[in-house]
Amino acid sequence: MRAIGRVAGLIARVPIRARLAVAFALVTAAALTGIGLLVFERTRDSLTGQVDRELAAALRDPGFQRFPPRDRRGPGGAVVQVVDPSGAVIGGSDLGEPLVGARQVERVIARGRPVTLEREVGGVPARLLVVPLRDGTGAAVAAASVAERDAALSGLRRELLIGGLIALVLAAAGGWVLAALALRPVERMRRRAAGIGAQRPGDRLPVPPAQDEIRRLGDTLNAMLARLEQGMARERAFVADAAHELRTPLAVLRGEIELATARERSPDELRAALASAGEEADRLAQLAEDLLVIARADQGRLPLRPEPLDAAALVERVARRFALRGERAGREVVAEVPGALRLQADPLRLEQALGNLVENALRHGAGRVVVGARAADGEPPAVELWVRDQGPGVPEEFIGRAFERFTRSDAARTGGGAGLGLAIVAAIAEAHDGTAGIRNHPGGGAEAWVRIPDGAGAAP
Repeated sequence: MRAIGRVAGLIARVPIRARLAVAFALVTAAALTGIGLLVFERTRDSLTGQVDRELAAALRDPGFQRFPPRDRRGPGGAVVQVVDPSGAVIGGSDLGEPLVGARQVERVIARGRPVTLEREVGGVPARLLVVPLRDGTGAAVAAASVAERDAALSGLRRELLIGGLIALVLAAAGGWVLAALALRPVERMRRRAAGIGAQRPGDRLPVPPAQDEIRRLGDTLNAMLARLEQGMARERAFVADAAHELRTPLAVLRGEIELATARERSPDELRAALASAGEEADRLAQLAEDLLVIARADQGRLPLRPEPLDAAALVERVARRFALRGERAGREVVAEVPGALRLQADPLRLEQALGNLVENALRHGAGRVVVGARAADGEPPAVELWVRDQGPGVPEEFIGRAFERFTRSDAARTGGGAGLGLAIVAAIAEAHDGTAGIRNHPGGGAEAWVRIPDGAGAAP
């Protein structure tokens, strides 16, 4: 296995153009070898069959069916002998040394059918046809030289070898050229990719016109570049918006400090300045926490610690948390949970999401704020946690982008906030494989919700 791994590593270091050319040459060599062997064997069979036909014709010649010797050759120059079971020549065109021995004669007589074999006769390569006599008293043997056949086959073998080598060289060169042509679009894409940078947005890789793998690779890489550009644009916008949001509380905090230290202040004035500075510090801390949540969501799913939850307890806990703040603003925050609902989720994250929805309703809505839960229709089964107020509702053009980062409606820009609350709600819902949404309720006001599958919350 290690040897195979080392070989694979060595092959991987070879340029792809050379690998394609070698592979093309190897495939061509295998094809040429197969074709050459087929042609050689077919030619050999044809020439051998011709010799066998001459031998058979020599044995069928009536002049050689008699035992007395005859001083002539058969068709094609064949030599014919008739031998007895002891191997002695008893007739034929050549009464010299027997062409076959007694053992071969006995074997042919025992089998009762003709046998062909090749051997040297008088220093000349020959092919022999041995046929048993009908009366079983011996065998007739015909022999013919195969020197011409062997010479023809030798010439054919040499021509196939030379032609195969030439074809192999041409195939390797053709494979190299074809590989270069096939990889030319890849080289163009590489050169263009080397020049693409953040300073040249919108640049794309050139793709060939053919609908092939290289075209699909180019389209995929161009789509990836588009996604990267969109991601970079979002990150630049995120950084710019974050800097803008951080600048305001920092400027207010600095102004409060400068006013407090510009001249002698009374204790009440200093306390008021410190209280204002504390509010801005709280706003900075909340903004930093929100940015941290968004950054974690960008790196992947938010880390979750799921556990079985009672939706009623969660809703009531959030309502109690904001009840005092609602009283100070002259508004009521109540819980509404019809029946027992349970789900599997991270309680801290869900409480954060539901709290952001209540915070948004208190900041931008009006009237009573209701926090509730209900079973959601559809598959998989889910639970919706929702918050409804009695305000003027949400502008229709804002509903589609309400959960984007640093997005606020024109009416909400004077109400404070960084525009990250609903974006965090969406990130928490996505981490639970759920969704978040907002709509204008038919009875007035806005209703925002988080839909969580009741089996969601598997730890990453």
